[in-house]
Amino acid sequence: MFPATCSRLSRVALSCRGQRTLSLLSSSGSSNWSKVVSDAEKIVGYPTSFMSLRCLLSDELSNVAMHVRKLVGTQHPLLNTARGFVYDSKNNLQMRGLVVLLLSKAAGPNQAASDLLTQDMVSGIYPSQRNLAEITELIHTAFLVHRGIVDLKELTVSDGSLKDMQFGNKMAVLGGDFLLANACTGLAQLDNTKVVELISSAIGDLVQGVYYENSSITEDNGLIDGVNVAQWEEQTFLSHGALLAKSCQAAMELARHDMESQRVAYKYGKHLSLGHKLNSDLQPFMKSDVGEPASFSFSAAPVVFHRQIVGQETWHQQLQQAKTFRNQVDYSKLLAAVKSEKGVSSAMDLCCYHSNKALEAIQAFPSSEARSALENIASAITKF
Repeated sequence: MFPATCSRLSRVALSCRGQRTLSLLSSSGSSNWSKVVSDAEKIVGYPTSFMSLRCLLSDELSNVAMHVRKLVGTQHPLLNTARGFVYDSKNNLQMRGLVVLLLSKAAGPNQAASDLLTQDMVSGIYPSQRNLAEITELIHTAFLVHRGIVDLKELTVSDGSLKDMQFGNKMAVLGGDFLLANACTGLAQLDNTKVVELISSAIGDLVQGVYYENSSITEDNGLIDGVNVAQWEEQTFLSHGALLAKSCQAAMELARHDMESQRVAYKYGKHLSLGHKLNSDLQPFMKSDVGEPASFSFSAAPVVFHRQIVGQETWHQQLQQAKTFRNQVDYSKLLAAVKSEKGVSSAMDLCCYHSNKALEAIQAFPSSEARSALENIASAITKF
């Protein structure tokens, strides 16, 4: 099952159009976010930036890293992904694993499970839960590496030679597959059928989410066509939320907590992920008042809200008006059009909704420093 999923993920990623900029999907763009994550890391025993270090420093991946150096001088997204693993002060890449560890600590030991020895716990977390956090991060990292595959038909002279870009695509496929295979091996070693089922289904959700994203993009300038807000939420959960939500549930299962605790953990992970993605989508619209606005995806939440408000025909007209004589998009004009309606404010309201739902869910756990850290993380995603 796992090898098939692994190869499917590579094929789906290869079909991406209009996604040359690889997002690490991890920074909310606020110094407050970095402080919240830094404080939370101290609670779980060690900085989670070292979570997948054993795999990343293995001989096999070291060989991959040596080959990636050949891409220096090109614009292949795999370079930025690799830099993110080394220089991690601005992008908290291990956010998902951190949440899994905090939830594990917040829930505490299960006194009814006599075969789980509390003396094996480190900082209130079972070894199997720490392993699960590492597995979650490896799967997410594999996903990022696979998303770095570029469409060779869209290359420009500044991107680099065709040979180099082809080589970068091969490294993205092999590197991502290697990380995913290691994650699947670790998953099997947890020796819990339900956890294996949960996490393997999350991998399937990732593939399905990317497929939906690609299938809703038309050939005309990567224009998202016909996706409403409800569909956007469904697709975003599959591609950005399912892994964290199911990992949170799996952490409760490893400690033999009841179904209600698993449901609460799943709910927290789901709403936190959606709120985090909304915050990320909003960043270009929040920073646009100073200097030239950064480009943004047409599938970003504010654009989806705006298009639903003004209608598809008006959106097409605005897109045409924002094109330059070279048939490129003037993002400043398009951004002004989006901000003229309620697309941005609607996305902010939805972000706050998901933050509140995550806060509501975490109240089911007893008061503790771990629960407070989870509350701070949920609140931080509303800081724009």
